[in-house]
Amino acid sequence: MSSPQEKAAAARKAAEEAQRVAAEAAAAAEAAEREAAEQEAAEQAKAAKADAAKGDSKTKAKNAAGDDNSSAAQTIADGYAFEGLALELGTVVVGEQVNPDARVRIPMKTINRHGLIAGATGTGKTKTVQGIAEQLSAAGVPVVVADVKGDLSGLSEPGASNDKILARAKETGDPNWAPTAFPCEFVSLGTGGIGIPIRATITSFGPILLSKALGLNETQESTLGLVFHWADGAGLPLLDLKDLRAVIQFLTSPEGKEDLKGIGGVSAATAGVILRALVNLEADGGDTFFGEPELDPNDLSRVDGGRGVITLFELGAQAARPQMFSTFLMWVLADLFQTLPEVGDLDKPKLVFIFDEAHLLFNGASKAFLQQVEQTVKLIRSKGVGVFFCTQLPTDIPNAVLSQLGARIQHALRAFTPEDQAALSKTVRTYPKTATYDLEKALTSLGIGEAVVTVLSEKGAPTPVAWTRIQPPRSLMDTIGDDAINAKSKSSALYDKYGQSIDRDSAYEIMAEKLEAAAQAAENEPPPARPRSRKAAPEDESMAEKIVNNAAFKNFLRSAATVAGREIGRSIFGTRKR
Repeated sequence: MSSPQEKAAAARKAAEEAQRVAAEAAAAAEAAEREAAEQEAAEQAKAAKADAAKGDSKTKAKNAAGDDNSSAAQTIADGYAFEGLALELGTVVVGEQVNPDARVRIPMKTINRHGLIAGATGTGKTKTVQGIAEQLSAAGVPVVVADVKGDLSGLSEPGASNDKILARAKETGDPNWAPTAFPCEFVSLGTGGIGIPIRATITSFGPILLSKALGLNETQESTLGLVFHWADGAGLPLLDLKDLRAVIQFLTSPEGKEDLKGIGGVSAATAGVILRALVNLEADGGDTFFGEPELDPNDLSRVDGGRGVITLFELGAQAARPQMFSTFLMWVLADLFQTLPEVGDLDKPKLVFIFDEAHLLFNGASKAFLQQVEQTVKLIRSKGVGVFFCTQLPTDIPNAVLSQLGARIQHALRAFTPEDQAALSKTVRTYPKTATYDLEKALTSLGIGEAVVTVLSEKGAPTPVAWTRIQPPRSLMDTIGDDAINAKSKSSALYDKYGQSIDRDSAYEIMAEKLEAAAQAAENEPPPARPRSRKAAPEDESMAEKIVNNAAFKNFLRSAATVAGREIGRSIFGTRKR
């Protein structure tokens, strides 16, 4: 049996052993914890390193993509690096990245190869037109613009500067953007508008254009051509609508038909249709448009202080007849074709003509009209005149005309209907091949103020397709209001020239004078005895009936029609040669 001392020693020894075991356990636990912490730290470091490597990979990929986009943009821009004068459109966009140094431009010397500005409503076509007109004016090139909606009057006032505009200008290659006004003339068709009244005579307008304005078919157009031919040969000036009505009424009378022998006949039904169309045109304000003083095309080619004057045509009283408006602009173009000399290729155009709402020009057009438009567009470039058609869809323009347009500025298209899809597919096929863009997708993804562009280089070859962010105009991007337009019009030197109508003697007055002379001669003769009759007394004759039934007047017309050299020379569209 152990003594107390032995028990105490054994207990002390057991305690020491327990302490030793506890110390070892604590050391083992600490070592395990340290190992776990080291392992966790290693894993975290490994994960961080992996994440860093992944981030570097993404950054490198992004940088590589950016480099590829910049390289593609610069390759496209190289196709627009022209040596001569050029009109700046904007800068290249690739992969949603704008490249301010990659410029998209149109050589001034190829603007007379014409162009198309197309796109859905609200995509920025009008602002593109505004910017083009500004740069042409600044280069000393006069511009004629069809301002159908009145949106371009702001060209006459400086624009409003703000951070958004300045940022847009910088990214589109115009870091020196500053608000600028440009010299403008505001003109209206006829006397019912707010601008300077502009007129044309029936004689100079010609039968083809007048038929388009009246909505006549090809048979009626041919008949109207006979009427013009006879009036020219008879020396009867057709200045306004009452002149043309008087001549048609005479030619459809029994006595007048004799004067059409050898050149064909005019049926009463066809003449009636033409007369009714004339009455409708007059009711819609056409009587204020046809007459004198007639527009002098030289007034469209003016330069003011080294800058080209921008002439803005507004509808005026022709708002109910937009086709009349577009047809008149075609007459202006045809008149320029006849009056301007041949100049060949120039460093910059002598004049640029911009047709807004161009589809109105071709709706319901006869074959003869379309042929003359094609001929005009094809030949007028040798006169130094460029023509831009502005419309919603390229398919609005006939293929024969579309093939003449060298510059293509296509804003966004909408593809909501099967017809829209078909138009989109046709549009894509008209562009040069491109590996940079999916054109069908691009044309429906363009932002406001962006366009897909291709033009003709100085050598006449198509440039690469460029998704382009368009430069902002420097003038006011808003209308200045009717009162301001009216005030500017009345202060213009052209108002003194065109402000008041002139009604000189023409076909109607000549007929009336001959009738009066014949009536005075008849007063000196005893009236013929009237046979007794139970028929009712005839109603009083109208002025036109008195004219066409008067024997003296008939003799006058027959003699006038036989005078050699009296017929007016006519050229393109059947318009009068000046």
